[in-house]
Amino acid sequence: MTTILQISDTHIVPEGALVSGRLETAAPFRRLVQRITDIRDQIGVVDAVLISGDVSDDGSDESYQLFKEILAPLDLPFYVIPGNHDAREPMRAAFSGDGYLPETGKLNWHQKIGDIHLIGLDTLIEGEKDGMMDAPTLAYLVHTLTSIGHEPVLLALHHPPFKTGIRFMDDIGFKNSVELLRVLSGFGGELRIVCGHIHCMMTVSLGGHIAISAPSPSSNFALDTRPNAPVGFMDMEDGCLLHKWDGGFQTVRIGPESGAGPFPF
Repeated sequence: MTTILQISDTHIVPEGALVSGRLETAAPFRRLVQRITDIRDQIGVVDAVLISGDVSDDGSDESYQLFKEILAPLDLPFYVIPGNHDAREPMRAAFSGDGYLPETGKLNWHQKIGDIHLIGLDTLIEGEKDGMMDAPTLAYLVHTLTSIGHEPVLLALHHPPFKTGIRFMDDIGFKNSVELLRVLSGFGGELRIVCGHIHCMMTVSLGGHIAISAPSPSSNFALDTRPNAPVGFMDMEDGCLLHKWDGGFQTVRIGPESGAGPFPF
């Protein structure tokens, strides 16, 4: 069995700063890390942590260092991909010591972890909120999937390659899902697509594969499909996702806290 813990959209800022002038993000992230620590014996062995973008809210060196400090108690290898709030070169500098990020260009990478091929793709368009895969990134994906054959793949990107119904998020969504779908439709192995960006969990069928978005530890976007829905976030803490491979994929949401119990039936 191979298990990957996915945390997304931590939006860390330097100590003392607030996101959008009101949201403190470091404390909820610390609480989530503590929650995971408390239930490690319940969820079993975790092989690695995937951070699916918007690690930082402002792309600052200070925010990336604080992120690493908060995550450190888990004492697990972790892998990051950029989101639209990240800055590519500060992110590369902050995490280059871990050896999986390329020295130049897009932050695309591939790691074999246990029985899973974990692929991280860079959809960041710096200076923009929406995302896309440029031609080199798509070519990288094609080459990597070809080399993998039919072994299981967990494919990570920040922007969800599907419509969510949340209008203001779809307006800054993934630009070239048709090209990605064309690539994924040709892959015959087990493949699960995981992403972030929309601060809630959605599950979608995409090109014969399942795509799942992860919640954010510190905020949420309401599912409001009205054309005039208010634009903004809810200051609701949420959890993360646990992806297990044991002859097939299983994904479980871990909430930010547990209720009282268990009580006997």
